[in-house]
Amino acid sequence: MVIVMQEGAEEAQIQAVIDRLVAMGFDVHRSTGVRHTLLGAVGAKVDFDVRDLEVLDGVTEVLRISAPYKLASRAFRPQGTLVGLGKVQIGGPRVVVMAGPCSVESRDQINRIADLVAAGGAQVIRGGAFKPRSSPYSFQGLGEEGLRLLREAADRNGLLVISEVMDQTQIPLVSQYADILQVGARNMQNFFLLKELGKATRPVLLKRGISATIEEWLLSAEYILSGGNYNVILCERGIRTFENYTRNTLDISAIPVIHKLSHLPIVADPSHGTGRRDKVAPMGRAAVAAGADGLLVEVHHDPDHALSDGAQSLKPEQFHELMQQLRMIAPAVGRTI
Repeated sequence: MVIVMQEGAEEAQIQAVIDRLVAMGFDVHRSTGVRHTLLGAVGAKVDFDVRDLEVLDGVTEVLRISAPYKLASRAFRPQGTLVGLGKVQIGGPRVVVMAGPCSVESRDQINRIADLVAAGGAQVIRGGAFKPRSSPYSFQGLGEEGLRLLREAADRNGLLVISEVMDQTQIPLVSQYADILQVGARNMQNFFLLKELGKATRPVLLKRGISATIEEWLLSAEYILSGGNYNVILCERGIRTFENYTRNTLDISAIPVIHKLSHLPIVADPSHGTGRRDKVAPMGRAAVAAGADGLLVEVHHDPDHALSDGAQSLKPEQFHELMQQLRMIAPAVGRTI
């Protein structure tokens, strides 16, 4: 449930409500808005009377939340969450573009791609150092060396870094180099990993599972939020359906649905969502038009010889064309690029 405190409620009144909730067996999460303080109470206790809380000093309203995700719910933070990373703010008026290769292959490769995505207007460079591949014989990434090369290329171009964490043991290492920790689709329900990311100080980008419902996706986000890390970004990257023309089916409708149900920002990944280079730009345009807070796009200077996912990586000229198109679309929906 959510307890809405009165405008101007004193700190002693807020603390008294928190103490009462804790005594009732709830875990309490506090959110301070522009005018009101909200208290999110999470727990299994159901046999209580909301009037016991409504009569406490400083309380305006007590709202029961029927959704199983409490902290990820829009009711907990109606104004929306803004994930701030210096000058880059995800969830604000500017659509944030994260672009780069599927995996870091070499110093020359990542430097060339960092130069071109920065010139095109991207604010974050993506690149995998640890790659979860369907085949054990495929390229698995360069590990820490890949992270170091990615960080160097990003710093040279004034970019932030996003890279994937495969399991909880990698969190400290990846956090040394990346500004945003990515959870891939295969790990969306790796609850041990999610719990540990709840203790992390870095923002987390949580990709939707291959066959996950929106509720399951938000419940996975709840694991991170319940650990105290509220800087969570959702990523729609396509789901598996009966259609096999594209790699996945990019669920554009999930973008406005998430904005209605949750306060968390959401970005779209049209590269994994389609698996086809010629379909990435159309779906990227559609995602921004639907209200996406950002895009995660794969770009490679020589995709035909990429070690992974070359078929879904944009060529440099295609990326620059997409950015020009987004600069025309974004203002139509009240955003900028």
